[in-house]
Amino acid sequence: MTPLDIYTERLARVRAAMAEQQVDTLLLSVGHDLPYLTGYLAMPLERLTMLVVPRDGDPTLLIPRLEAPRVDEQPGVFELLPWDETDDPTALVAKLAAGSRTLAVGDQMWARFLVELLPQLPGAEYRRAVDVVGPLRMVKDQAEIDALAAAGAAVDRIAGELQSGSIPLVGRTEAEVSADLSARIVAEGHQKVNFAIVAAGENAASPHHHAGPRVIGENEIVLCDFGGTMDGYCSDITRCVVTGDVPADIAEAYAVLHEAQRAAVASATVGTGCQEVDRTARRIIADAGYGEYFVHRTGHGIGLEEHEDPYIVEGNDRPLEAGHAFSVEPGIYVPGQWGMRLEDIVVATAAGPSPMNAADHDLASV
Repeated sequence: MTPLDIYTERLARVRAAMAEQQVDTLLLSVGHDLPYLTGYLAMPLERLTMLVVPRDGDPTLLIPRLEAPRVDEQPGVFELLPWDETDDPTALVAKLAAGSRTLAVGDQMWARFLVELLPQLPGAEYRRAVDVVGPLRMVKDQAEIDALAAAGAAVDRIAGELQSGSIPLVGRTEAEVSADLSARIVAEGHQKVNFAIVAAGENAASPHHHAGPRVIGENEIVLCDFGGTMDGYCSDITRCVVTGDVPADIAEAYAVLHEAQRAAVASATVGTGCQEVDRTARRIIADAGYGEYFVHRTGHGIGLEEHEDPYIVEGNDRPLEAGHAFSVEPGIYVPGQWGMRLEDIVVATAAGPSPMNAADHDLASV
């Protein structure tokens, strides 16, 4: 399919969802719903960008004139409407949405623009656009799955270099290793580095530790969680290594973590509730006595964004559908001592869970 065909088809599905939910107009500003429908990712500026999608009629992409050259126009998908510095962009949006009784607004729309828009459309009811676009974005098509697989294979190669000892650790700071991982992410074809967590020893007990000046020593665990954006789609992988001999307590805990992650991936079948995947990992870790040290959800959706629906967490009983893409990343974190996490991206398919990562899952000694 051409990009034009893709965006036309996605807009048709969005309009069907709008009709089902009785939404008259969809308003999308910054955020990833916009590129999903148009191919254009807006900068988070103080100048308003807004895609106005009426249930009936042609969509309009309202954009600051100085930003218009960045847009790849898609004839038949949307009309481009640049606005000038002396224009009132919210008044232009109100004009395009005139007569709408129910509007769905994107989560990332700046509050200042919504506040300005409210009095210009008196009596209108507002809803979240995620209820319209979110379920569609959750189900990845084959091209999206192929993009996730390519991004996953790229970071797999970096994980392999980490596990083989090709990336020096001992004597370097966490920040230096993080910069090294970031450079490799770009070298492997990503256009953007989203994160490169490097946490050694006791720092690994902080799940989102910021790599800093701590020097990595011998005989300690090092947690590396890294990913980026390649051709619009995200990668995300976590692997741990030990710089030397693996202490008995770490080996014991990692065996539990490895089994919890393996079982959770295997449980992620079409029709299974998201919370059941979380429960599978959590049960194994809790039964081994580490339950209090597993302090976050088991996973998050991934696609155009690093974190998106569906979330693999207690309380989310949404059944997995073919095309749902998400991380499976249980962790064990003992404050002041060490932490560990094991993460793959997985796509639910009719034939079973399909991991996007194949890097070795064992705890490597480097």
